[in-house]
Parts: sequence; C-alpha cells; structure tokens
Amino acid sequence: MSGLQPPRGQAATAPAPAAGLATLHPAIFALVMASGIVSIAASLLLSATIARGLLVFNLVAYPAIWALTLVRAVRYRSQVVADLVHHGRAVGFFTTVAATSVLGSQWLVVAGATRAAFALWIAGIVLWALLTYTIFTVLTVKRQKPSLAEGLNGGWLLAVVASQSVAVLGAQLLPGWEPASREAAAVFCLAMWLGGGMLYIWIIGLIFYRYTFFPMSPSDLAPPYWINMGAAAISALAGANLVLAAPSSVVIRELLPFVRGLALMWWATASWWIPMLVSLGVWRHVFSKFPLRYDPLYWGAVFPLGMYTVATVRMSAALDVTRLLAIARPFVYVALGAWCLAAVGLAGNLLGKLSTGRRRGALGPPAR
Repeated sequence: MSGLQPPRGQAATAPAPAAGLATLHPAIFALVMASGIVSIAASLLLSATIARGLLVFNLVAYPAIWALTLVRAVRYRSQVVADLVHHGRAVGFFTTVAATSVLGSQWLVVAGATRAAFALWIAGIVLWALLTYTIFTVLTVKRQKPSLAEGLNGGWLLAVVASQSVAVLGAQLLPGWEPASREAAAVFCLAMWLGGGMLYIWIIGLIFYRYTFFPMSPSDLAPPYWINMGAAAISALAGANLVLAAPSSVVIRELLPFVRGLALMWWATASWWIPMLVSLGVWRHVFSKFPLRYDPLYWGAVFPLGMYTVATVRMSAALDVTRLLAIARPFVYVALGAWCLAAVGLAGNLLGKLSTGRRRGALGPPAR
C-alpha cells in the first residue's frame, strides 16, 4: 500500500468518504509542497517568471489551507481526532511541516527573503517536534492496530520528508548565521538529516517487504507512491545543501567526505526508484486499466518530480559534476507538466463541485 488511502482493515473507523470540509485530507498541504519545489526548480533551470508566479500561488494557497484546516479542527473535531489515530491518514499531517519548510526555501531561493525563510524554518521545527512525537506516540499506544499489509503505506515516508525539509532549509540559512551560533545550527541540521535518513531506512524496508511478499492490487498503488522516491531525493538535497554550506562550518568541513558520499547514496536511491515507479504506473493504468482521474493526493506525486530535479541540480554543484545537469534540465519540464496536469484537475474538480452546488440551489429545498 503506497498511498494515503484508508487501509482495508480500518474501514469501520476511517472517516466517511463523503466530500466536504469534514473529510478534508490531512495531506492537503502537499499542494503547497509541490508548488514550492516546482517553483524552485523553475528558478534554477527554467524561468524566474514561472518561479515567482508559483510563489504568489503559494502565498495564497498556504494561508487558505491553514484556514480550512483550523476551521475543520473547530467544527469537526471528531473527524480530526479520527484522522490522528488512523494509520492511513495520520501521516498526512506531516505535510504541514514539509509545506512550511518548502515555502521557506521558496522564499529564500526565489525571492531572497532571508527573514521570512528563517521564520518559516522555526515554525517548521516546532511543527515537526509536535507532530512527530504526537503521531508516533498515538499510533504506538493505540490498542487496535491493522496488520502490516493493511496499515503500512508510502505516505509514512512523509515523516522522513518533514525531517529532511527542515534540514534542507536550515542548511541554506547556515551562511547567514552569526559565527557564535553557526556551529550549533550546523550540528542541528546534520542531526535532522541523519535522523531522517535512519527513519527512511526503517520505513522503506517495511514498504519493500510489503511490495514483494504481499499481494498488490492497482488500488494499493495510490498517487503518493512516488514518495518512495521523493523521500530519498529530499535526503539527497539536504546532503548536497550541507556540502555547499561546508565553507561556513567547521563541523561540516570535518565530515565533508562522509556527507558528500551519503548524499550521493541518497541521490542514487532516488534514481533507482524512478524506473520502478514508472513500471508500476504502467501496470496500474495500462495493463490493469485502473481509471486515471483527479485525486488531491496526486500533488504528492508531483512533489517528488520537482524534488528530484532540484536535488540533481544541487548534487551537480556539491560533486562538481556538471553533466548531472543533463538529467535535471529535461526533468524540470516533467515536473512542471505534472504540476499543470494536477492544477487542471483541481480546477475541473472545483468547477464540478460549484456546478453541482448551483444545480442543487436551483432545485430548491426538497418538498415535505
């Protein structure tokens, strides 16, 4: 199970699939994550205009999604609690951390706004600490749990993405720190990077076991299964950013060969996943004829494409291997194309709901 869909064994306790604010998916912040990283990729390789346009988009989307999330928490508290204790949906809350940190990186790279980036970094750290220890504690102590095949999904790797997004932004901010506190910040970023990497190893081992030793149906490969690759790509990006920050930090310089080698391992892991995930996608939609329709969780598939692009650009600089740009340059178009398709799907979905609402209003209240 690679998506964030409710596991089969939890159907009785999962939130009802009805549309509306009550059932807003916790992973909705993936929209901001995807837009932010594609914006950064465009800034590095394609067009400053596109990058700035996506920044403006996120400056509207991020507070709007927070507003919807807070209203839902007040009006539909029981549904939020049900999500929090649900193995399939609880991990979706980690998108708030990643979205906050990616938006900070977007501010820094696209607009050069260091203060805004630093404020979002602090917010990301607070959210990471709060959600990491709340979610894993709740899922650990709950009495009724699904089996591994029913409860495990690729969305669990959002915990890795959250940790690494904090390390990515922190590493970019390191050169601007005061010398007295820079080394402490560098150690913190290294710890977040290494801790997130260890979490990836724990979770991906279970996911790979699930893939190869349990039956898989097309519905199990929900849109965010690309997070398998995205979590490795953001780990590579964090490592590359730490390498690039080495001139500003004694601690990182002393560990430079280790950091550079481990970053390359993460990039190689992300690269390995791409043909595998394309093959699974062909099996799902071509051979199994699973319908391809808009799903909000498709933003969780756009994000890894943009992340791999940016990670490859940064790895090229960290390793001083410019030929890696030959991979990144076509990939930016893939990421931007995927974002556009998801955006068209979102627009169509919203227009469809608006049209349905108008038809219901025209019919008036049901007769008694």
